Amino acid sequence: MARATVFHQLHDLGLAAWFGGTLANAVALNPAAGQSGSSTRVGAVANEGWDRWTPVNAAAIGAHLVGAAGLLKHDAGRLKVQKGVPSMAATKTAVTVAALGVTAYSRMLGQRVSRHGAVPAADGTTPEASTPPDVASAQKQLKALQWVVPALTGTLLAISSYAAEQYRPEEVGKGLVQRLLP
Repeated sequence: MARATVFHQLHDLGLAAWFGGTLANAVALNPAAGQSGSSTRVGAVANEGWDRWTPVNAAAIGAHLVGAAGLLKHDAGRLKVQKGVPSMAATKTAVTVAALGVTAYSRMLGQRVSRHGAVPAADGTTPEASTPPDVASAQKQLKALQWVVPALTGTLLAISSYAAEQYRPEEVGKGLVQRLLP
């Protein structure tokens, strides 16, 4: 059981950091960068903040995925016998893949913005008229995607909470009985 606990901890800690960090940057860093004093400082501040967050976010995602893979292996038996577990696991996997895809695409867009350094902008995701067109395009996409990652990872937190309830002995027993006696 100790191994499962470690996987749960990696899974949950990684997911919490992935969710919380991207939400904090969307809520605080991107708008706060707009208060940096000049339009070119906005880009420099936002880019520096996101570039500092990237390795932490990568580690958080890695921890989450290691934990998730370990839990999936540990719970293989439950997937076969406990009613509700297969559909929950499939949903969770689909949302994880979507969150990974959006995160990767957002990072690609963020790198496009970051390569320009102190690019003029109104805030971390709002271009100005003088913002280079490729950067402006990336910022406009990031304006929406900055909320999609926390929405998807927040959904994963909710699914994980539901999954934890399925571990309760009475739920395991009920799921097993429901599976055996339709």
